[in-house]
Amino acid sequence: MTDTELKLSVERTIDAPIKTVFDAWLDPTMLMRFMCPGPGMTTPTATVDPSIGGRFDLIMKNGEDEMPHGGVYRVIDRPHRLEFSWESPFSIEGSTVSLEFQTVENGTHVTLIHVRFPNDESRDNHEGGWTAILSMLETQLST
Repeated sequence: MTDTELKLSVERTIDAPIKTVFDAWLDPTMLMRFMCPGPGMTTPTATVDPSIGGRFDLIMKNGEDEMPHGGVYRVIDRPHRLEFSWESPFSIEGSTVSLEFQTVENGTHVTLIHVRFPNDESRDNHEGGWTAILSMLETQLST
């Protein structure tokens, strides 16, 4: 399988209103609270320009290691769809994340699709990271 075909999909239902879940992805304070892809990781800084063509930038920390992440918003269709490029030390050109938000009986169903990885290992690591991030988002929105 080539890097252009590698993709992952992670889904989670979060017990919060759709607009609250969507808006969390564009709020730098919330991003710092839930963009934690692994145990012991933190996101001490985040900046967001929540407009089409606007950038977001985060620093994720694991101990003393700092990992810059960022991207450019391509689609902002509040509260249904969000798409952005994904730039990190572990990504390749053309890596994109899209989020679909749907109101369901017990909250908001989120489907996250991330495409383009350098290899299977990178995709699998990102799948674990995005799963942890959606779990942390749910935790943050229920407190």
